[in-house]
Amino acid sequence: MQIFFSVGEPSGDLHGANLIRALKDRHPDWEFVGYGGPKMETAGCRLHADLTQLAVMWLAQALLNIRKFLNLLSRANRYFQEQRPELVILIDYPGFNWWIARKAKAAGIPVVYYGTPQLWAWAGWRVSKMRRFVDHVLCKLPFEQKWFRDRGCHATFIGHPYFDELRSRTLDQQFVDQQAAYSAPLVTILPGSRTQEVRLNLPQFLKTAQIIQQQVPKTRFAVAVYKQQQLGMVNELVKKSGQAVEVHVGRTAELIHSAHCCLACSGSVSLELLYHTRPSAILYQISRLGYAAQWFLRKVRYITLVNLLTADDLFADRSAGIYDPADPRDQHVLMPEYLTCKDRTTDLADHMVRWLTNHEACESRTQELIALKDQVAQGGASHRAAEYICNLANPASTNISNAPKAPQAGAA
Repeated sequence: MQIFFSVGEPSGDLHGANLIRALKDRHPDWEFVGYGGPKMETAGCRLHADLTQLAVMWLAQALLNIRKFLNLLSRANRYFQEQRPELVILIDYPGFNWWIARKAKAAGIPVVYYGTPQLWAWAGWRVSKMRRFVDHVLCKLPFEQKWFRDRGCHATFIGHPYFDELRSRTLDQQFVDQQAAYSAPLVTILPGSRTQEVRLNLPQFLKTAQIIQQQVPKTRFAVAVYKQQQLGMVNELVKKSGQAVEVHVGRTAELIHSAHCCLACSGSVSLELLYHTRPSAILYQISRLGYAAQWFLRKVRYITLVNLLTADDLFADRSAGIYDPADPRDQHVLMPEYLTCKDRTTDLADHMVRWLTNHEACESRTQELIALKDQVAQGGASHRAAEYICNLANPASTNISNAPKAPQAGAA
């Protein structure tokens, strides 16, 4: 049994690695090949290319790398024709993966989309591609199953695989103890995993830190750098800001755990903030052109997963980007969020200062996060997905409709 993976995001690399391990636990003789990242390779996937090195945003960046993408697509197509893997598994990365799905479908190879792109938020019309090219849709969020099924897709909710990774991690206790030895509270800054995100968000976070320190002088700040290649750019931006900030690579979990509160770029890191129950404010800084484009495309009010999980009606109002605690629509929001092309540093600082100086406000938000974590962070998605895929590979022995059940609706 050979399974071909196509994975292009760092988070997808993580989920792919955990899925491969879960599959190997059941079938040590299965072979895993294709496109992914270093974590998948460590888990036992024979990489044809590290696609995570091409984790780009927006059409312009994709066009700059078009020759690389076309070459990878051609290689995958040849592999489908000559080697004929039994299954193709896609994880996120929709721009490129639609083409992989198309080629696999043309070769008669079943396609599973594990961790679907958020079509319900940005690009509902693309669901037609999901219907045509994808045989099985494995959903991370509870409301996705109904949304895809209503549009003719074979969809199953399995839970969010990121919680599996979070539950399996062991913190570096020595580093945590070092941070705890300081008497001053720590604000952790998480500027994003993509270099473009860091370049846009970190200057705003550093400006926010300056405002915070003016009001709470003893506050400490630390930037969690996602990968070593970003360290030089981060150090340069920190130096340019003049703000006293620690910089650490590969210490995201420890810095979140050690923080009093956090400033973060929107993304799956919001689930990590939820897991550690840290009060947090979210920023996603984009260009004016990008802001205009998202305003036209976006169909939901919130961009932060934690806020989506607590919303009563995701599609009632799509006017996202400006959190207003006085607005009845935002009363459920646990992580104030700002999708913006403007300067929202004062708003971000206000949230941090409140949590740093008002113990009751900070504790109240922490308890709300604990309640949501208890509801949604049980884990097990990787094993449910593996069992589903094993059922696909051997339908005679198990009924796919009886695949292991995900958490109850309302969980992720």
